[in-house]
Amino acid sequence: MKNRNLQKLSAAILSLFGLITLFLSISIFFDLFGVRAMEGNYVLFVVIANFIASLLYILAGVGFWIQKLWTTNVLVASAAILLIALIGFSIYALTGGLHEQKTFAALIFRTVFTVVFIVISFFSIKSYN
Repeated sequence: MKNRNLQKLSAAILSLFGLITLFLSISIFFDLFGVRAMEGNYVLFVVIANFIASLLYILAGVGFWIQKLWTTNVLVASAAILLIALIGFSIYALTGGLHEQKTFAALIFRTVFTVVFIVISFFSIKSYN
Protein backbone atom coordinates (compact mmCIF):
# COMPACT_ATOMS: atom_id res chain seq x y z
CA MET A 1 0.00 0.00 0.00
CA LYS A 2 2.85 2.36 0.82
CA ASN A 3 4.31 1.99 -2.71
CA ARG A 4 0.92 2.76 -4.25
CA ASN A 5 0.65 6.02 -2.29
CA LEU A 6 4.17 6.94 -3.38
CA GLN A 7 3.24 6.19 -6.98
CA LYS A 8 0.12 8.37 -6.80
CA LEU A 9 2.09 11.22 -5.25
CA SER A 10 4.80 10.81 -7.88
CA ALA A 11 2.16 10.82 -10.62
CA ALA A 12 0.70 14.06 -9.28
CA ILE A 13 4.06 15.81 -8.85
CA LEU A 14 5.38 14.78 -12.27
CA SER A 15 2.15 15.68 -14.03
CA LEU A 16 1.95 19.09 -12.36
CA PHE A 17 5.64 19.81 -13.02
CA GLY A 18 5.19 18.65 -16.60
CA LEU A 19 2.17 20.89 -17.14
CA ILE A 20 3.94 23.92 -15.68
CA THR A 21 7.02 23.25 -17.81
CA LEU A 22 4.85 22.74 -20.89
CA PHE A 23 3.07 26.04 -20.27
CA LEU A 24 6.35 27.93 -19.80
CA SER A 25 7.96 26.37 -22.87
CA ILE A 26 4.98 27.15 -25.07
CA SER A 27 4.86 30.66 -23.63
CA ILE A 28 8.46 31.21 -24.71
CA PHE A 29 7.90 29.68 -28.16
CA PHE A 30 4.87 31.85 -28.86
CA ASP A 31 5.78 34.84 -26.65
CA LEU A 32 2.65 34.49 -24.54
CA PHE A 33 2.06 36.76 -21.55
CA GLY A 34 5.46 38.43 -21.96
CA VAL A 35 7.28 35.33 -20.70
CA ARG A 36 9.94 35.57 -23.40
CA ALA A 37 10.99 39.02 -22.18
CA MET A 38 11.00 37.85 -18.57
CA GLU A 39 13.32 34.98 -19.47
CA GLY A 40 15.94 37.31 -20.93
CA ASN A 41 18.62 35.59 -22.99
CA TYR A 42 16.99 32.18 -23.29
CA VAL A 43 18.71 29.46 -25.30
CA LEU A 44 16.38 27.84 -27.82
CA PHE A 45 17.77 24.29 -27.61
CA VAL A 46 17.33 24.37 -23.83
CA VAL A 47 13.71 25.46 -24.24
CA ILE A 48 13.19 22.63 -26.75
CA ALA A 49 14.75 20.13 -24.32
CA ASN A 50 12.48 21.41 -21.54
CA PHE A 51 9.47 21.15 -23.84
CA ILE A 52 10.26 17.51 -24.67
CA ALA A 53 10.95 16.78 -20.99
CA SER A 54 7.57 18.29 -20.07
CA LEU A 55 5.78 15.87 -22.37
CA LEU A 56 7.79 12.98 -20.97
CA TYR A 57 6.98 14.06 -17.39
CA ILE A 58 3.28 14.01 -18.18
CA LEU A 59 3.64 10.57 -19.78
CA ALA A 60 5.62 9.34 -16.77
CA GLY A 61 2.90 10.70 -14.49
CA VAL A 62 0.41 8.51 -16.34
CA GLY A 63 2.83 5.60 -16.11
CA PHE A 64 3.10 6.02 -12.34
CA TRP A 65 -0.68 6.22 -12.03
CA ILE A 66 -1.30 3.02 -13.98
CA GLN A 67 1.84 1.31 -12.58
CA LYS A 68 3.65 0.58 -15.82
CA LEU A 69 7.25 -0.58 -15.89
CA TRP A 70 7.98 1.64 -18.93
CA THR A 71 7.71 4.66 -16.65
CA THR A 72 11.37 4.26 -15.71
CA ASN A 73 12.41 4.21 -19.38
CA VAL A 74 10.45 7.38 -20.08
CA LEU A 75 12.19 9.13 -17.19
CA VAL A 76 15.60 7.84 -18.30
CA ALA A 77 14.94 9.32 -21.76
CA SER A 78 14.00 12.62 -20.14
CA ALA A 79 17.15 12.63 -18.01
CA ALA A 80 19.28 11.85 -21.07
CA ILE A 81 17.75 14.75 -23.00
CA LEU A 82 18.31 17.10 -20.09
CA LEU A 83 21.88 15.90 -19.58
CA ILE A 84 22.66 16.43 -23.27
CA ALA A 85 21.10 19.91 -23.01
CA LEU A 86 23.18 20.64 -19.91
CA ILE A 87 26.40 19.59 -21.65
CA GLY A 88 25.48 21.55 -24.77
CA PHE A 89 24.52 24.57 -22.70
CA SER A 90 27.80 24.40 -20.78
CA ILE A 91 29.75 24.42 -24.04
CA TYR A 92 27.54 27.22 -25.39
CA ALA A 93 28.06 29.35 -22.26
CA LEU A 94 31.79 28.69 -22.03
CA THR A 95 32.28 29.77 -25.64
CA GLY A 96 30.59 33.11 -25.00
CA GLY A 97 26.98 32.43 -25.98
CA LEU A 98 24.41 34.83 -24.54
CA HIS A 99 22.59 33.18 -21.66
CA GLU A 100 21.13 33.64 -18.23
CA GLN A 101 23.11 32.21 -15.33
CA LYS A 102 19.91 30.82 -13.80
CA THR A 103 19.70 28.37 -16.71
CA PHE A 104 22.57 26.31 -15.23
CA ALA A 105 20.73 25.95 -11.93
CA ALA A 106 17.44 25.16 -13.67
CA LEU A 107 19.00 22.43 -15.83
CA ILE A 108 20.82 20.89 -12.88
CA PHE A 109 17.62 20.98 -10.81
CA ARG A 110 15.57 19.34 -13.59
CA THR A 111 18.17 16.65 -14.14
CA VAL A 112 18.43 15.79 -10.43
CA PHE A 113 14.62 15.97 -10.10
CA THR A 114 14.30 13.48 -12.94
CA VAL A 115 16.93 11.12 -11.51
CA VAL A 116 15.09 11.09 -8.17
CA PHE A 117 11.91 10.00 -9.95
CA ILE A 118 13.84 7.39 -11.94
CA VAL A 119 14.88 5.80 -8.65
CA ILE A 120 11.36 6.03 -7.23
CA SER A 121 9.92 4.53 -10.39
CA PHE A 122 12.46 1.73 -10.60
CA PHE A 123 11.96 0.58 -7.03
CA SER A 124 8.27 1.26 -6.44
CA ILE A 125 6.82 0.01 -9.70
CA LYS A 126 9.20 -2.92 -10.10
CA SER A 127 8.52 -4.14 -6.58
CA TYR A 128 4.78 -3.62 -6.95
CA ASN A 129 4.29 -5.65 -10.15
